[in-house]
Amino acid sequence: MLFLSGGTGTPKLLQGVKTLLPQENITTIVNTAEDTWESGNLVCPDIDTILYLFSDQIDETKWWGVKQDTFHTHNALKKLGEREQMMIGDTDRASHIIRSNLIRAGKNLTEATQILARQMHIKANILPMSNDSVATTLHTDKGWLHFQDFWITEKGLPHIEQVQIKGIERAKITEDIRNAIESEDTIIIGPGNPVTSIGPILKLRGMKTLLKDKKVIAISPIINNKPVSGPAGKLLSAEGYSVSSAGVAEYYGDILSLFVIDKQDNTSPEDFDVPVIKTDTMMTSIKKSTGLAKKIIELQA
Repeated sequence: MLFLSGGTGTPKLLQGVKTLLPQENITTIVNTAEDTWESGNLVCPDIDTILYLFSDQIDETKWWGVKQDTFHTHNALKKLGEREQMMIGDTDRASHIIRSNLIRAGKNLTEATQILARQMHIKANILPMSNDSVATTLHTDKGWLHFQDFWITEKGLPHIEQVQIKGIERAKITEDIRNAIESEDTIIIGPGNPVTSIGPILKLRGMKTLLKDKKVIAISPIINNKPVSGPAGKLLSAEGYSVSSAGVAEYYGDILSLFVIDKQDNTSPEDFDVPVIKTDTMMTSIKKSTGLAKKIIELQA
């Protein structure tokens, strides 16, 4: 199975999928437009979440970072006057250091991710969306902000007027991604933020062409005009779409073959240009994640 993923919704789905399928049968193309440099190291939040998920290290209370991690280095830097934007754990930081050293030594992001995955004994195929640097920036009432500045420093409060993904025009799809997509009949778009988690992947030059002859199943992260989590509502509005499952489906456009919405969502089927399936999409436990995963596997057929 092949998934397009950001950093929260899709990993919860993958938590269920990996209880049903061998890891080697799972490929995840991961958003990199929220990557940032912190204290001299490249932090890839969405990739790290997927790495920690498949290596059974993810902190499920936050859905980022490593469970039971310590923060000695972060706190020591703070005492010395170096205030990091992100609160980075010590074990988590080790991944960033290794990644950054590999890149400084000439490896690309895909190669560095594959090396980290092997070191963590991961058998799933984890692919960054591109080896080229891209960055989601938001024009807000506080000026232009990198997504991490908006979400962490400003706590997601500023009004968003425009979304821009810097570098997306020149970013290339890797051969690994091309081969992975071409070898699959069905692609799953997880219930991530459509604009900042999935949008950058879909906006890569040639991506929608690769997907046009595939069965594409997407899961909505919106229930009754409210996002399950995060700033998806603000971002959809900024892009001119309604904050609804229908708005998400419209944002994804004609690549969709099937759209999955929550059983509590009262959006009318007439509001969609694609067949809709209703099921329980609220992954509040491993049991519920597995239940949704089982449903998605069945829908592949």
